[in-house]
Amino acid sequence: MTNGQKERQGELSLRGKVALITGGAAGIGHAIAERFLQNGARVALLDFAADVAGIAQQLSEHHAIGIHTDVTSKASVQQAVAQAKEHFGHLDILVNSAGIVALQPAEDLSEEFWDRTMAVNLKGVFLASQTVGAHFIAQGSGSIINMASQAGVVALPNHLAYCASKGGVISLTQVLALEWGPHNVRVNAISPTVVLTELGRKAWSGEVAEEMKRKIPLRRFAEPQDIAASALFLASDAASMITGANLVVDGGYTIQ
Repeated sequence: MTNGQKERQGELSLRGKVALITGGAAGIGHAIAERFLQNGARVALLDFAADVAGIAQQLSEHHAIGIHTDVTSKASVQQAVAQAKEHFGHLDILVNSAGIVALQPAEDLSEEFWDRTMAVNLKGVFLASQTVGAHFIAQGSGSIINMASQAGVVALPNHLAYCASKGGVISLTQVLALEWGPHNVRVNAISPTVVLTELGRKAWSGEVAEEMKRKIPLRRFAEPQDIAASALFLASDAASMITGANLVVDGGYTIQ
């Protein structure tokens, strides 16, 4: 390994950093937690899953904790953040990965599910960012990574609530980056294409999946580790001059 390679590898190290990851018990959030741990971070998984504490223990007995959290509740988020800070002593990174989706034609979409989508996908990002952001502003540093979607960049059929929520996440990211940049707090978003999590594989299979892949220049869906690698970069010192960005990880889908 050359000196230049060692330096670049060092830039991607998260050693000494503490990361909070909403939705960290499964899917993309879980893959990000694994990658962060591999690169030296300690992590707190904030998730609604009842077994989040056990999932965290499976990831790392000494460097990960799981806290049952409802991201749509300000009190729950504040309590979880306070617990994570008390356990680790400080906070450095927030990844907002909690999210839900339901595919329905706009004329059939219920008000209940519209409200639920907005509560989890958008309000949850706001509450976690506002709560953790206060700590970051006070210490003069921090990195927030919000999981958006290609559905926040282009229109997708049957994705009305999801597209609207993820478009909101991108706008929220830009405003926070503008307001908090002077405090050395970076805020960025990642917009993936279809990701082959357990749920992704169930939702996209057979001819529906093949038709979608034909629209992606790279002709494949993303793996969770593709998104985790992007999150690692944005969380690291290698991205120290990047804020307000929306990193589109879609195999070229949205360039057409």
